[in-house]
Amino acid sequence: MHDEQGYIPVDGHRVWYRRVGSGGIPLLLLHGGPGAGHDYLEPLQGLARDREVIFFDQLGCGRSDQPADRSLWRIERFVREIDTVRAALGLDRIHLLGQSWGGWLGIEYLLSQPRGIVSATLASTSASIPQFVAEANRLKAQLPPEMVAVMQRCEAAGEWRNPQYEAAVMEFYRRHLCRLDPWPDALLRSVRNLDGNAVYETMNGPNEFIVIGNLRDWDRIARLAEIRVPTLITVGRFDEIPPVCAETMRRGIAGSRVVVFEHSGHTAHLEETERYLQVVGDFLQEVEQAAP
Repeated sequence: MHDEQGYIPVDGHRVWYRRVGSGGIPLLLLHGGPGAGHDYLEPLQGLARDREVIFFDQLGCGRSDQPADRSLWRIERFVREIDTVRAALGLDRIHLLGQSWGGWLGIEYLLSQPRGIVSATLASTSASIPQFVAEANRLKAQLPPEMVAVMQRCEAAGEWRNPQYEAAVMEFYRRHLCRLDPWPDALLRSVRNLDGNAVYETMNGPNEFIVIGNLRDWDRIARLAEIRVPTLITVGRFDEIPPVCAETMRRGIAGSRVVVFEHSGHTAHLEETERYLQVVGDFLQEVEQAAP
């Protein structure tokens, strides 16, 4: 199987990419975080049986350059980065899959009406940060009462490194980020990418559900009707960005569909890999067969 790695010049820096497989309409992957890198998406190379799959680490994380200029960490620049990557790799027609932050980025990119998008898969994401935060707060309230109390106290004081707070956050993650025990190596590598990552801290915040960075007011629910490509929405039953957020996207994007993974949190492609590859692979082939 063809497997190529390299670097692309982006805004005076280098972005790492990997192309796996050949033939078919390529699938371009947008990883989460922001700042997590591609590592935890590695199981999606199983889709390379039918087509080329392209991973890349967005600027500021993983194997890409990590410049100190925090003015780079804005969603508009990451949108332009996708076009730069596509141009460098000759990706005229693509399927696009964005997971978590990659889904927010994917929505923003689709709203720019780029050419050559054959389909979109929006995985464990939402069309609104405020909606996600409200839903995450509801999930946090279901933790044991002593953990809820610790969270409320530490969040009010900004004590993100308090060991009791970190233990409560970890319990939330075990329930809603990834329900596998132990966590797979690919996910642990992405977790390490996020530790102290400037992109994550600038755009998101101290953890998955405290969004105090420059993404905090991002909301595109009112514009979802502008997305006119075939769209698959995937979500875990126990996802930290839960099914109600997926349903909001389904209502907004004409002809879209939602598939819920009943045994998964936020990483269905890791937690139910075989079914995930089947669902996404079938969707891509169905779209291609219907396309002119």
